Order: sequence, then structure tokens, then C-alpha cells
Amino acid sequence: MMSPVLGMSFLALVLSGGAWAFAPIGGGASTHVSITEKAVLQKVTEVCRAIAESEGRDFTPTGNSAEELVQACLGPKATGEVSAAKFKSALNEIYIQNGQVDRDFVNSPAHHFNSEAFALGRRLITDGVASIKANIQKENFLAARETLGRVLHTLQDFYSHSNWVDLGYTEPYANLIRPDLPLENLADVKTPTCSDCANGGFCSNSILPNILNEKKLTSGYMGILSSAKPKGKCSHGGAADLTSSKAPRGGISKDERRSDNVALHTAAVTVATTATLQLLDDIRGAAGDNNYLRFMGVARSSVVVFVIDTTGSMSDDILEAKRVVYEIIDSKKGTQDEPSQYILVPFNDPEFGPLIKTTNPDVMKAEIANLTANGGGDLPEMCLSGLQLALTGAPASSNIYVFTDAIAKDIELKETIVALIRSTKSTVSFFMTGDGARRSRRGVESRAATFENYKDLALASGGQAIGVTKENLPQATDIIIDSSTSALVTVLQRARNPGRAETFSFLLDESLNNITIYITGKSLTFTLKNPAGVTQKQNEANGKLGTVQTVGNLYRVRLATDKHTGLWEISMNSNQPYTLKVTGQSTIAFIYDFVETFEGPHPGYALISGRPKAGMPAMLLVSVLGRKGPASVKVANVALVTVSGSEVVGGALEDMGNGDFLVTVTKVPAGEFVVLLNGTDVVSSTVFQRQSTTQMSVSKVTIKAVVDRSMEPGKPFTLPFTVMTDATGGSYKISARNDREFKMNVPGSIAVTTGGNSTGEMTITVPANTPSGTDVTLTIEAVAPGASDSNYAVLRLSVVTKVTDFTPPQCEVVSVSAVDCPADPAACSSAFWQLSANLTDGVNGTGIASLTNRQGVGNLTHTDLKQMVVAAAFNASCCSLTVELVAVDKAMNVGTCLYTTKVTDFTPPQCEVVSVSAVDCPADPAACSSAFWQLSANLTDGVNGTGIASLTHLQGVGSLTHTDLKQTFVAAAFNASCCTLTVELEAVDKARNVGTCRFSIGRNAGPPSLALSIPLLVCLLVSALFTTSLRDLLI
Repeated sequence: MMSPVLGMSFLALVLSGGAWAFAPIGGGASTHVSITEKAVLQKVTEVCRAIAESEGRDFTPTGNSAEELVQACLGPKATGEVSAAKFKSALNEIYIQNGQVDRDFVNSPAHHFNSEAFALGRRLITDGVASIKANIQKENFLAARETLGRVLHTLQDFYSHSNWVDLGYTEPYANLIRPDLPLENLADVKTPTCSDCANGGFCSNSILPNILNEKKLTSGYMGILSSAKPKGKCSHGGAADLTSSKAPRGGISKDERRSDNVALHTAAVTVATTATLQLLDDIRGAAGDNNYLRFMGVARSSVVVFVIDTTGSMSDDILEAKRVVYEIIDSKKGTQDEPSQYILVPFNDPEFGPLIKTTNPDVMKAEIANLTANGGGDLPEMCLSGLQLALTGAPASSNIYVFTDAIAKDIELKETIVALIRSTKSTVSFFMTGDGARRSRRGVESRAATFENYKDLALASGGQAIGVTKENLPQATDIIIDSSTSALVTVLQRARNPGRAETFSFLLDESLNNITIYITGKSLTFTLKNPAGVTQKQNEANGKLGTVQTVGNLYRVRLATDKHTGLWEISMNSNQPYTLKVTGQSTIAFIYDFVETFEGPHPGYALISGRPKAGMPAMLLVSVLGRKGPASVKVANVALVTVSGSEVVGGALEDMGNGDFLVTVTKVPAGEFVVLLNGTDVVSSTVFQRQSTTQMSVSKVTIKAVVDRSMEPGKPFTLPFTVMTDATGGSYKISARNDREFKMNVPGSIAVTTGGNSTGEMTITVPANTPSGTDVTLTIEAVAPGASDSNYAVLRLSVVTKVTDFTPPQCEVVSVSAVDCPADPAACSSAFWQLSANLTDGVNGTGIASLTNRQGVGNLTHTDLKQMVVAAAFNASCCSLTVELVAVDKAMNVGTCLYTTKVTDFTPPQCEVVSVSAVDCPADPAACSSAFWQLSANLTDGVNGTGIASLTHLQGVGSLTHTDLKQTFVAAAFNASCCTLTVELEAVDKARNVGTCRFSIGRNAGPPSLALSIPLLVCLLVSALFTTSLRDLLI
């Protein structure tokens, strides 16, 4: 298939085949991305609904956008703003990697199931799935998402490039994701598969009849560089396929919808979507519902990341960090501002780490409470090594806080840190409680490192470098409380070095809350003015516009809640360097990536890992999020803005739909720049302004490397890379670092000709004891001669132990307790049922690691999982009619057991009046108490009924007696005075079906000498109507 879009819809490429292509066609209904999007959103919806049901709450999205889905999934759990930025970013990461398969593996038959490479293609899928599951288990979600994108491309291509749907199959080929099952009935290399298409293009019915009749599986051969193919074989087809011009000519690809293949193209799309759902469901089973949502980026946006110097002089700082963490945990519990994850990285000298990650606030409290200040000795510490661990271990776009009173000993990591900041778009702020001027133990002051390096890194990331005394540190850490919140956005950020008098304007819209202005600098004054002309100066602690807090070099201005929307101004005046940042809370936000075009049979757009290329237009994919989905915002313009200057360069917008825009900036600003977006919030009809925080610049140097497989413990891993330049050639310095400190063999330099490229190779050796699922972040840097220019590439690699157990656990339902659930849903809580099942991973399996119920609200118990056969019992009320047991073995294979109990008795009890005693009730009601009558009736629930559970009388004052209700026929007798002329018996069976028997006796209208009237025996059988909705049994 052609490469997918980079977003929920994609960039419009004018390719043959029109807008209905299994390809990156804007507006088409059958692209790789539309297939992936449909399946991913459907599966996330299923998981959110399942969790909501298990928690006894409703799940009611107000629409089908990513924003509304996340709000419905997370919103009811806690109060506060719910941002979908993480989810949208996660989706884009999957889509981007899906599309790049057409660039990075354009000539690989296995990646596209071309040229009958079925075994190799399946190996890519199953190895990839094993890597995804191992990464999720280690909470390395980004590496897992990137692998998922690549795996889905290959899986989806099978249905477009093979003859699976031509053979009439309407369900996915399950064996592609089950390596324990054989690939059957493959056409061998000597078997002809196609007839010649005389026009050289595409013909209907080109697959040979015997191939179709014998259900032989084949795929089209694809030749980009050669027309060679085995005799009689089908081609992929299309202008880029050289084999399609060699007999038999034509092609069987269903990438595009053409007049000759409308039905087949549609069938391929349908089955590919179902196959994607099946693979996602397998991953969900291995991950569990909560981790699956985290894998998909459905989580609260706030993450607390602390990097803390633990050397001997840091006791006060550690205590303050502990206080802040405790306050965040205790004050934000039960709100959307409650962090979804806590990360702690201590550093000392020479040690640093480990990286501690947890979703449990009590664990974070315990870990930070265990920190003690000791050691260190000389002044410089391993600050940047600790920061590197945080940047590679934390989710993208995290806010990271570094506490230190010392300069960095490992200053050589500075460029690596900058690369990681740009790659992750994380914000780093420093709390510096020393002067950085003390001498080292050996009496030699560090010549390279100063606190200015921390200021550089803070500025590059959009954070603050706050210099403060240890005594005043508690006043400065309010910034951490501010930013440990959901839906945090930046409205404006600027920096001036040297400082100068300047007025900055910014827009505040109605959706913004908790607006805070941060200013760092010395010897400065400022005046803030709202749209109504009201002002406040820096020395007014409590003014008309808000509060001003000053500590060290930090000014923190918290605007009053009754803010004015519109254009604000802040006039700065200082000849010293200063920074300015305006933030707030809002679900109106944007995410972006720099992209570049690539050519080939399936051209498209790919993510730029490093800095964009100089001397050519910059291209960005921008995804905008609104309060009620993308339709609730209108984008006016997107521009690149220099943070340290005044240059603003607007870009040309191409609306791709669904909140996605392709932005092309013809002339990129010189130096470091950020992204500025302006638009209108349709909900409030106010204009808004948002800005990215991570600074970027362009380069004439490009370095590229492609990860094509996982690493294996104990084995060296070879990675080729290419360096290209548009500048003067020469010897380019190469350096590489990884966050696991694995041993590497990297060439020190590589010779590149002017305007040319050169290829090198590096080797990483993975220790044999490395756990499966470990991810490795590798940063490669190429520096031009004379250090005049440089660029980098950031890659994520996964370590996966070779899998030998491919067979999922087996589940057998042993028994289901005899029960008839009531047909009336309102009565479901009063009846219960139980399922018993046996589960095993087989004699050669790795053993069952976990057993959970994914569907069904009830109580699951089981015997020891270490046993060969695990006995499980699930008890539930009849309010939960379906249970799905999910067993995961130690190799992450998933086995399921799905059972639905049913309401089988829908027939109400039957009632027959046997006799009524002869009686003349007096006509005078005053005399009714002196006369009596009796009714006898037989009741039954039938041979196949569940049996009568209760028998009462609804009308009539009298005495009701009956025989044992356990009998097939129940005899009932009702005795009453003539004051009661009517009786209604009600029989309810064990399935809650209701049967009634109603009888009325008449009064004697004349004197006693008149003949008795003959009683009119009426027995009306009334049953309640019940409807029951049973889920389809899907296995």
C-alpha cells in the first residue's frame, strides 16, 4: 500500500487512482491511516467502555473526535480539564511510522508481502508484536507505538497485495499473527499464477482459474530496479513496477480503487480493518486494559519528573523537593491535575540513576523520602547524565525539574541533551541553589561548565533557569505546582540577551484558566496592561490584575480569575538578559512535527528526526485540538518565530481536514525559532494564541539511520547510518551515545564530499542479562569540519529476547451453574450464575503469567498459576451475562475464553381455576362479612420451565394457601368473605416471568328465595413482556 497520512487524515497527493486509494490520498476512505484510525479508535472506545462498565459508570462520548473520546474516557473520573494532546500525539506516532515503511523499506518484499514473501512477512509481524508486548510490559510505550505503526503497514498490505480476497475470503488470515499455525496452500515459485493482460495495465480476472479453484495463495511481484520475476507470476502492477511490463503483464494490487477492481478493493479494505482490530485486541489482552490505554496515550497529561542532586550539600533541596511532591500528590488527588506518572532520577558523582517510574503516588512518596544527601566531594556533578535518563524515560512533552547547586561534570553531554529536548519536546527547568563558582577537589575550576549551560538548556526547551538561595527555594517551587496540571498550554515565550526595553503583546481567550506569567532576570522592571487599559507594575504584590511574587531571579505573576479576554501587553525594561513566558490551562492546543517529502512507488511524507534542512522550505504537520473536537476551532495562521528576536515568518496553510494542516514556510528564520499558532475558538467566538516551547533551527548537514529489527541480549547489533551535506565536504566528526551505557563501536569520523553523502556503520553490544522489553535511546551526531554546523538523529531501539513459545494458553469451559436469569433486567441483581473453566499453557509452554476477566462484572478466583492446569471460577449476577477470561503466558501469548449465559425461560406460569364453592353473597354490603366463598386453582411452569418461585395474591382480602412450590403442579386455595368479591393470584417463576389468575364473584341481587346466579369463571393469564439484549458470541 502507499504510505499513510501523518495524522487522522493525510496530505493530498495527486496520484493515479483518484481519491479512493489504499494509499495516502487526502479525503480517501481507504488509506493506511484511515484503516488504522478506524481500528484504533474503535478499540480504544471498547476498552474505555469496558473500564467504565467495570467501575459502574456510564461511557457516553459526545462525538467521535479524539478530544471527545478522551473526555468521555477520563472526564467522569475526576474534575478538571481533560486534554487529548497525548492521545493525538500517540496516534500521529503510529501513523508516521506506518507511512515511513514506504520510504525506509521500499524495496523489501517482506515489508509489503510482495513477491510471495509470506514467511518473511509474517516473521516481521510476529517479531514486531513480540517487541510491542515486551515494551508495554516495561512501560516503554513510545518504542511500542513506533513498532506498531510499522507492523500494521505490513499486515494491511497483505490484503491489498495478495489474492486473499480474490479467493473469496471475507475474514482475516489469522495465521499471520499466529506463528504456531502453518502458512498453508502457498503457490510455489514454479507455479504460474496469472494470465497476460494485453493492455499492459490492470485487467479483471487475471489470476488463473486453477489458482482460484485450488485456493492457492500468491502475491504480486514488485520490481523497482529490475523487471525480473519467475515465469508465469503475477505482478504488483503500476507505473513504478518494472515487472508489470513483462509477461504475464498487468498487476493484482488493490491499492487503488479502479473500475476493474471496485469490489476487490472494498473487500481488501474491510478485511484489513478487521485484521487490524484483531491484532490490537491481541496486544490489549497481553497489556491489560489500563496499560493498553496508557500505550495509546489515553492518560492524564500531567507527569511529575524530578532530577535531584544528592551530594552532601543538597539536604535542604531534597527536603523541599519532598515537600513539593507530597503537596502535589495530596492536593491534586481525585482531579484531572493528579499526575498520571511519577519519575525520579537521583544523581551524584560519579553515580547517577536509577530512573524510578511509577503510577503509584505512595511509591513516589517512599522513593523521594529515601533520598539522602551524601558524597560528591568536588564541585561538578553528573547532572546531565541524570537529565539524559529523565528525557529518555519520561513521556514526550514532559515538564522536568532539576535541583542542583553544582555545575555539570559531564558537560560533554550538552549537545546530546539539546537533541533529546528537541526530539521529545520536553521542558526542562533548573533550580540552582549555588553559585557554581566553587573550585573542584583538585583546585582546578571547570573551564567548560557554568550555570550558563543550564540557562542555555532551559531556554532551548522553553523552561526556566531559576537562581535562588536554599532558604528561599520553597517560594520558587510554586512553578512546579503550577505546571503539574492538566491541559497546560503556552501562550507566549520570548527571551532577550542582552536585555532591552520592549513591549510584548499576547492574546488571552475565554477557554484559558489559571493564567501565569513567569519572568526571569535581574535588574528589570515591567508593566502589565489588560485590554481595558488597567495596568500593574512589578512592585505591586497585590494589584488590580493579579499577584506578583518575587524570589531570586524569578517573577511569578498569577492573573486574577476575572481576566479580560483580548489583547494584553507587557512592557519589559532591562539591560540584563531576561526571559518571559505566559502559560494557562486550556484544552485548545496544537501539536506539530517537521516533515519532509520522499519519492518512490508510493511517495509521501516522513518525520524529520533532527533539524530541518537548510536552504529549502520547512514543512510542518500541525494538528489542532479544540474543546469539542477539531470543528470547534478555526485556524487563522501558523508562523515560525524567533524567541530571541522579532522575526515572524508565516506559512502557507493546507487544510487536510479533521484538525490537521500542512504548513509550508518558504523562508525559515535565521537562528532558533518556535511555532506560533493563532485562531478562533468557535465555542466562545474569541481569538486564541498558542506557542510551542521547544526551539529549533535548520542545518545543511543531515544524518539518517533506519531501525529495521530488535536487538537481542548478548548479541552485537550493527546499525548503518548515512551523513549528507549541502555544504563543503571534509571529515565529519561522528559521536553517539545511548542512555543504557551499552558498549558501542562508533567511527570517530567519516569523509563526506561537497554536496554528497557517505555511509558508516556502528555496533552496539547488548549485555546478555538485559531484560526483554528494554528500550534504548540512541543519539547520533555529525559535526561539520571546524564545527561550523551539525545535526543529529535520535533513534529508539528495543531489546527483545528470542521467543520460542508461540502457542497461546488454552481455555475449556467445564461447567456453568444451572440458573435462569430473569428476563426483566430490573430484577437481574437478585439472581446469580457461575462459570468454571480449566486453563493450561501446555506441556511445552512457558506457563500462565496472568489470568483476568476482560468482560463481565463479577468475582474471578483461580488456583495457583504455577500449576499445569489452572482451575478458574467466575461468579456474577445476572446483570452481567457475558464473561471473557484472558490468560497471558510468560511469552505474552494471549488465550481467551468467552461465554454468554442466556435467559432461556420466557414462558410465564399457567393458572387454571378448578372450582369455586357455591355461595350466595348478600346483596347488602353491610352483611358481607357473614358469608364466605372459596376458589381452588392449579398452577404450573411447564415441563421445561424454571419452576414457580413465589405465589401471592395481588387483589382480595383473604387467606391463600398452596402446596409445595417445588412440585410440577401447585394447588392453591383462596378463602375470603363476601366483602372481597375479586381475587388475583400472581405466580412468578425463577426466570422472573409473571403469570396471573383473576376471578370475580357476583352478589345476589334479589331476596334469598331467588335462584343463585351462576358464577362467571374468568381466568385471565397475563404475562409481562421482556426484552433481553445478549451480546453476540465472538471468538
